[in-house]
Amino acid sequence: MYKVNFPGEQLIETAVERRRAAEAARKAQIFNTRLRVMGLDVDALNKQTKEKKRREEMEREIDNAFDKLRLKLDEALLQRDLEEREVRAALHADLTQYWSTHQRVQDSCDADLKCGLGGTFRIDVPEAELGPSSMRIFQGEDIGEGQRKREQIKKAARDLLEQKVDRERRCMEDKHREALAEKELLHQDHSWRHQHATEEEGKKAARVALDLYNQALAAERTERLKEQHRREESENLAEMWNAMTSNMMAECWDAAVKQLEGGRRPVVTDRWKGMSPEQLRDIQREREAQCIERQRRRVLEKNRDAAWNSHILKESREAQEEERRTAELRRAKRLQSDQFNKQLAQEQQAHQQYLNKQLYTNKPTLAYFHQFNTTSR
Repeated sequence: MYKVNFPGEQLIETAVERRRAAEAARKAQIFNTRLRVMGLDVDALNKQTKEKKRREEMEREIDNAFDKLRLKLDEALLQRDLEEREVRAALHADLTQYWSTHQRVQDSCDADLKCGLGGTFRIDVPEAELGPSSMRIFQGEDIGEGQRKREQIKKAARDLLEQKVDRERRCMEDKHREALAEKELLHQDHSWRHQHATEEEGKKAARVALDLYNQALAAERTERLKEQHRREESENLAEMWNAMTSNMMAECWDAAVKQLEGGRRPVVTDRWKGMSPEQLRDIQREREAQCIERQRRRVLEKNRDAAWNSHILKESREAQEEERRTAELRRAKRLQSDQFNKQLAQEQQAHQQYLNKQLYTNKPTLAYFHQFNTTSR
């Protein structure tokens, strides 16, 4: 059998070749040291510039073509409009010629009215050749036309005169009505002014009466205040005199004590101004007892504070000793850890020297590095 290349396979092969060519171009661009270091694809930029210029040139040509087409269409529309106007003028001229030739005014049935003949029928055909159907006006028809028109003119004059008289009468009535309205307004204004003046006089009299009444009230209130002030002053003087001469100001202890049944002597609060000597001595004895008790408490607190301070001092010394022992243990552990880290460093250094000088002696060649980055992906 023969091998047949189907269109689908050819398209696939073409796409594969296109991708291979794009991959080769990409690899050439990526692995080019100069372009990779500079970071600029000059060929692509030049290609983009040329493509942009070509696209702008095509757009400019398209715009010019559209402008030419627009001008051509405008000229065609103007020419078509001019032709339509010429055709319309020719049709109008033909129609006018037809009217002037076949539809004259003189040939119409109303030629006697339209041509200003004054009721006289003018014809070019001899009267002897006209039949009965051509007659328009008969003898004896409308005999009283002149009299009727004169009567119509007189009646129109009478109607106009009546309308004029009626209009003048209405104007006189309107003026009379306006004069009456003005008189009524003047009368109302005068009445309003008189009423307003009366009201103002009443208000003024009321204000004067109110002022007099307020003045009388103010005088009465002043007298009442003076009388109240005099009464308060007399009462205050009497109260001060009673207070100065009462037992309250004498500070007498006996006056504040009332003897009751059962031997009780309660204190009268509104007269009490001090205590008895026995009460003062009792208070002094209580004060001295309180001072002695306070002194005893101060001695006890001082002894307790001294014991507590000695206990705190002992505890602080024990804490300092414990902290010193802890610091010594920490320093010993740090020295031991430093020795261990030093030993580990020496072992790692020896192992690294073994790797560098004995194990890893074969250095990689260029072929080893060239096996990487062989594709652009």
